Amino acid sequence: MPSTKRARAVNRLLEALPGNDRRRIVNECETVDLVSGEVLAIAGQRIGHVYFPTTSLISLITPPGASAAFAVGLVGNEGMFGIPLVLGVNVSRVQALVQCAGSALRMNAATFCRELGRSRALQRGLDRYVFVQLSQLGQTAACTRFHVVEARLACWLLMTQDRAREDAFHITHESLGFMLGVRRVGITRAATSLQKRQLIHYSRGNITVLNRRGLMAASCGCYQAGRVSYEDVLN
Repeated sequence: MPSTKRARAVNRLLEALPGNDRRRIVNECETVDLVSGEVLAIAGQRIGHVYFPTTSLISLITPPGASAAFAVGLVGNEGMFGIPLVLGVNVSRVQALVQCAGSALRMNAATFCRELGRSRALQRGLDRYVFVQLSQLGQTAACTRFHVVEARLACWLLMTQDRAREDAFHITHESLGFMLGVRRVGITRAATSLQKRQLIHYSRGNITVLNRRGLMAASCGCYQAGRVSYEDVLN
C-alpha cells in the first residue's frame, strides 16, 4: 500500500467539519493508494487504522464461516471505515476489503480516538453516520432475504456508481460474489441479464452503466431507501 503526500480531504464526512477541525484532522492523516482486493481489516482482530475513502471503495464483508460470506456495507467518499472505534470497541467484526482501487485518507486508530474526544463536530457527524449505517445494515439483511439476485446486483451497481462518481469502474467476479453472497454462476446470469437489457456493459470485471434510469427501475427499492436515509440524516 504505497503512501503519497498529504492532501486536502475530499471525503464528505470530513468536508462537513468546521474549518479548524477539518484542517487539524486532515493533517493527522496520510493519503494512501488502496489496491483492489486488499484486506484492510480482518474480523476479530484489532483495528489499526481508520480510512476515509476519497476515490476508493471499501466493502464490509461478513466473516467466512459455514455459509458464504457476503457484503453488509459499502464505504466510499461519503463515509469511513472504523465505526467500532466510534462506539468504544477496538476490534472489527467484519472484514474490510478494497472493492475498487483508489485513494483514501488513513489515520492511526489511537490518533483517531484522541481526535474523536477533542472534536464535538466530528463526534456528532460520526454518531449520525453510525445511525445511517445501522439502518442500512437492516435494509441489507432484508434485501438479501427477499429480493432476487438481478435486482440486488442493480442496487449494488448503483451504489458503487454513486461512490465512484464514474459511469465505468472495475469490479472482479469475487467482489461481486461478496456483494451479493452468491456463486459465480449467479453473478454471471444476473450481469448477463442486465447487459441484454442494455443497462450495463460487463466484460472481464469492467462495468459501464449505460442506462442509469433503467438500472434504477431494475433495482429493488433498497437503493432509493438507502439514498434517502443518507441524505435525510447527514445533509
